[in-house]
Amino acid sequence: MRPGQGLALLGLGLALAWGAGPYAQALAPTQPAQSLPRGYSIPIVDLAGDPSRRVVVDQEAGQYLGHPTTVLLEDGKTMIAVYPKGHGRGAIIMKRSADGGRTWSARLPTPASWATSLEVPTLYRTVDARGTKRLVLFSGLYPIRLSVSRDDGVTWSELSPIGSFGGIVAMASLVELKTGRGHYMALFHDDGRFIADAKPGAAPAPPPAKRLFKVYKTVSTNGGLTWSAPEVIASLPDVQLCEPGALRSPDGKQIALLLRENSRTHNASVIFSNDEGRTWTAPREVPGALTGDRHVARYAPDGRLFITFRDMALESPTKGDWVAWVGTYDDIVNGREGQYRVRLMDNQNDWDCAYPGLELLPDGAFVTTTYGHWDAGAEPYIVSVRVTMAELDRLAGSGRPRRPS
Repeated sequence: MRPGQGLALLGLGLALAWGAGPYAQALAPTQPAQSLPRGYSIPIVDLAGDPSRRVVVDQEAGQYLGHPTTVLLEDGKTMIAVYPKGHGRGAIIMKRSADGGRTWSARLPTPASWATSLEVPTLYRTVDARGTKRLVLFSGLYPIRLSVSRDDGVTWSELSPIGSFGGIVAMASLVELKTGRGHYMALFHDDGRFIADAKPGAAPAPPPAKRLFKVYKTVSTNGGLTWSAPEVIASLPDVQLCEPGALRSPDGKQIALLLRENSRTHNASVIFSNDEGRTWTAPREVPGALTGDRHVARYAPDGRLFITFRDMALESPTKGDWVAWVGTYDDIVNGREGQYRVRLMDNQNDWDCAYPGLELLPDGAFVTTTYGHWDAGAEPYIVSVRVTMAELDRLAGSGRPRRPS
């Protein structure tokens, strides 16, 4: 039995006991991790040379703007974006679009505490058991803090701790659970530096190469207002798993988490749960086609997946660029490469871009929003790109798809 396979088979047995859907049979690793390619063979649709699809959300000369998150409101056209004024930390900026991301407001007023944010802000819609809708914004490191809006982002509470714990890229994902109305699972990671307060006299954090990365979950049963103590759901001694990107299977019975691999020596990984996050399979590497950082996924109207992320495949002509992957959930479960990749923009930096927001509009268009070094020599700024699956399919099928040089 391969290392870790016993845990995976245990997770599979638990999942079947919970009455999992048709994806359960593929939960155990089906091949050794080292057999997966470091690169990929699927075609690339290159949109980097098509500025007609782009909208500049925010740009400031001499100022780094990065790491946005977006949320689309129920009217299908109002979109809110938040992002830090700086690399991964800094005062949180907020903007609003009333037309599905085609135009954006000026920077909007925010609470005073948003200026103290130490990390990438993340933004989500929640609904509690009474049907009350809220927007919740998280800011990480120690402690993880929360700001809440009850009027669709017009006004916000000040940031306040959700507990005596911290974490990195909190919360990278939020999943509505089927255990009860208003129940949510939030997911983040830490490498030992921020999960507990660094009290005076405590041992210093280990050097980067020796840090043990752990992926955590925390649960809310009241629409995101309060959160449970964190629980570890994934960790490996020689693989730096982080930045969980969550998606459900098409039948809704399974949750998958795509995980960044931070040591840059392995492909990205995936874990699965068939019991609403109570138990998880052992991590399993995904093909190079899905290897990258900060995966964000949405289903297209035809049931395929559009997943956008920073390309960090170990062998890729678009490494370091803002990309997307088109394929099916079955591709992920069965370790297949998928249908094709998309280069959304050419990042003028070896790696620093993406962490995207992603929304599906009622007309079937995806609007994805992120930061990057889009102009050589300039500070990063925020852009949106608009695509449809029909357009991508046409480009992918019009002779030999264009590949970056």
